[in-house]
Amino acid sequence: MKVNGGPVPGNQPVTPSTTPPAAAGKGPVTLPGGKESVPVDPALSARQQLVQLQLANRETALARVAEILQQKGGGHELLLELRGRTLNVNIGNRPPEFSAGDLIKVMRAGNELQLMGKLAASQESTVARALAQRLPWQQSLPTGLQQLVSSLNNGVRPMVQPGQPPSANPPQPLPAAARQALESVLASLPKSNELAPGVGRTESTASQVRQWLSESGLFAESRLLQSSPKASAPNDLKLALARIASALLASQGQTSAHFNRLTPSSSPELMQAPLQYPQTATAPPTPQASTAEPASTGQVLRLLAGMLNRITVNQLHSQTLTTRAGGEAGAPVNTLLVDLPWLTPQQEPRAAQLRMEQYESNEENSGARSGRTSVSEWRLSLSMDLDEAGPLHFEVGFRYPDVSARVWAEKQTTLRQVNEELPLLRKSLTDLGLEVTDLECRRGAPKQAQTRLEHRLVDTKA
Repeated sequence: MKVNGGPVPGNQPVTPSTTPPAAAGKGPVTLPGGKESVPVDPALSARQQLVQLQLANRETALARVAEILQQKGGGHELLLELRGRTLNVNIGNRPPEFSAGDLIKVMRAGNELQLMGKLAASQESTVARALAQRLPWQQSLPTGLQQLVSSLNNGVRPMVQPGQPPSANPPQPLPAAARQALESVLASLPKSNELAPGVGRTESTASQVRQWLSESGLFAESRLLQSSPKASAPNDLKLALARIASALLASQGQTSAHFNRLTPSSSPELMQAPLQYPQTATAPPTPQASTAEPASTGQVLRLLAGMLNRITVNQLHSQTLTTRAGGEAGAPVNTLLVDLPWLTPQQEPRAAQLRMEQYESNEENSGARSGRTSVSEWRLSLSMDLDEAGPLHFEVGFRYPDVSARVWAEKQTTLRQVNEELPLLRKSLTDLGLEVTDLECRRGAPKQAQTRLEHRLVDTKA
């Protein structure tokens, strides 16, 4: 017998452990993805622990292997995440047939648990696992771009060979391929002084915004599938960063295998709340001093790895939210999370965080075209931090022909200035044939929900 394509390990019984490791039972356990589960009280008997899990006799449930623990006598324990709690179970001296992250089906049989088999990974669990692996290793795009600009101007130090002092390798210019890719990206980034009030009504500006979204890196793999690598857009941010890394590796005689072994550099603000999107705007990156020591090739490669992880996290996060929508009423059917880098008049990199969601609803038709029609509603959230205006947050809702917009400003002077510009925004929207239902500016920042990583599987064979 097989369960979802996975072998059944003989309905092996396991007993809840009453001698857990020292770390267990002292509070919430943080699991991959940042989710916390409360441990079952290890002082209780096996029967009491199962009762605390609200697991009836002969009832089945899904559990996730959070960790595999080895005992002093050679035995093994599984730390299972089950119904929002963690439970230690003994599996004896036999080698564990599972690995951390596996999803398994368990059944209560008296005061024991029977492991019914490992479930095949679903698309959502695979994406969630990949997302959790990259969350701690994200590099902020504006900070990373600023350091790349510094390397463009000051060069990079080659890798130091064993036995050589650092002074033996003076800075060298970026390889030609890396310099060309970086200069192309910087030339294509939006400039803040190019978007004056009212220019959004022109078709050329709308086309430019579509191009910025297309080249954000979010669609890099899709672009490669649709065309040959030579025909791919040279300004796609993710592909351009990969080309810079390849050029640096080639200049040092290294392959992509070396790049995969590097520990990516990460930004502290992205580790504190990695799934909050858009994030509460943080202070712009501090400009590096012109006398700063040029970065080494290894440091630049680690920086590039972290920036690529940031874009990949946005891709996986978007996919996770879109995949979940099918099982939740009122959830968006499509979600896109994008970091959009741009340049200040002083050519300093910044980034805006864009969240776009599509909702579907059915409406009754009257007259000759009777029936139900699917109607789309779009919601857009935009967050950025400007040098003088400070943090700004925009929320726009659109369901033709109705449109609404709210702006949040954290500075009082910015709040006053935005209120002065609202009549121009209302007129611009009205000129486009839209009906403005709500338009206002508030002080502070909007409340934001945070994604949780979790596995939602339905066992259709149960």
